[in-house]
Amino acid sequence: MIAVDTNILVYAHRKDSEWNERAYATLAELAASPAAWAIPWPCIHEFLAIVTHPRIFDPPSSLEQALDQVRAWLESPSLVLLSEEAAYWPRLEDQLRSSKLKGPAIHDARVAALCRLHGVSELLTADRDFNRLDVTAKNPLV
Repeated sequence: MIAVDTNILVYAHRKDSEWNERAYATLAELAASPAAWAIPWPCIHEFLAIVTHPRIFDPPSSLEQALDQVRAWLESPSLVLLSEEAAYWPRLEDQLRSSKLKGPAIHDARVAALCRLHGVSELLTADRDFNRLDVTAKNPLV
C-alpha cells in the first residue's frame, strides 16, 4: 500500500503551487485505482492547518474549501485512513530512540510509525527528512 504525506496533499490542493499538476495527477491516479492507498490522519490534520494558515498562503484556503478537499479524498473507495492502534506506541518509541529525533521531527516519526504499523510499502513525500526514518520514501514530483 502507498501512503501520501502532507506536502503532496497541499500541492495537489493549492492551484498556485508549482507542483500542483504533478501532485494532483498522482492523487487522481491513486484514487482511481482499485489498489488500496492511504493517508495518515496526522497528515490530514496538518493539511488543514497549513492550507488555511494566512501566514503560509495569501490568500489561504477557506476552511470550507479545505474541508471539501478532504471530503473529496474520502470519497475514494480504495482510501485507507491510518490511525493509531495499541501496537502504535512501541513502534513510535522505537523510531524515536533509533533516530534520536526531537522537536518538530517527531511529527514525521509519527507518520512513519503509522505507515509501518499499517504495512505501507512506500510513502509519497517531497520531504527528505523521511530518509532518516524507517520508511521507504519516494518523491513523485521529480
